Amino acid sequence: MMQRTVKNVFTAVREDMADLVTYRALPTAQVDMIDPFLFLNHHGPQVYPPHNRGLPFGPHPHRGFETVTFILDGDIVHRDSAGHESVIGAHGVQWMTTGSGLVHSENSSEAFKASGGALEIMQLWINLPARLKMTAPRYTGLQDEDIPVVTSDEGRVRVQLIAGKGDQQAAFEPAFEPAFEPLTDVAVQTIALKTQGKLRLNIPTAHNIFFYVVRGTVTVNGVEAQKRSLLEFDNNSEVLDIGAVTDALVLLCHATPYGEPVVSHGPFVMNTRDEIQAAIDDYRAGKLG
Repeated sequence: MMQRTVKNVFTAVREDMADLVTYRALPTAQVDMIDPFLFLNHHGPQVYPPHNRGLPFGPHPHRGFETVTFILDGDIVHRDSAGHESVIGAHGVQWMTTGSGLVHSENSSEAFKASGGALEIMQLWINLPARLKMTAPRYTGLQDEDIPVVTSDEGRVRVQLIAGKGDQQAAFEPAFEPAFEPLTDVAVQTIALKTQGKLRLNIPTAHNIFFYVVRGTVTVNGVEAQKRSLLEFDNNSEVLDIGAVTDALVLLCHATPYGEPVVSHGPFVMNTRDEIQAAIDDYRAGKLG
């Protein structure tokens, strides 16, 4: 059976934020976006000492897209102007629909600041189509135990199903429901593989794939990719064959591309410059909270 062609393999660019080790996989000079996936920052892995300052993400606004935050180690305290507040620990996930706009902050808990410890976090931005840009903001944070996990290949593959369902579920028994229900057809999952673990997925040919190697080394449809690599695919097959050269962790997402204009300015992602200016004006007027 024909496999989907790997078109490019990009390496994340290091751009630390204060004392937070940061690699940006998207956008870079090599790749701007993989519609509808806009942005990925990979923070860590690193170890914070006791009496640290924690994460540096104070209050800031957003409009026009969704953020998915993966807490691989450490924790995040989330607060936003819509009244949502949570503390999500290791292996938990946060899903925020910024929609018409809000202000939020992401910090470390007082316990983490006091004692320190391992920290590794990723944040992915997923665009919203024009028809949903001004939808009401919403937020859900789930702990590790609240997110369904399935295994394959005699336990050598462990999949955390964060969002989306479809043909790819044929690889698993029994069938399972996703943790989050997105506004679009986006699917999001993390895949942990032991050395020599293998997984075949069938992903709709019309979907764009976002495939980021967090740790380890894998082969994807015959192409080897190491940690902090982002893969770009042609849309010429449903078949995705993943094999682990070493123990590895992969972030795999896919969705139908919108094919719409994208105009971004810092924390705002809209379709026109006028909409960006309106977002700036609304933020300055205090309309985002």
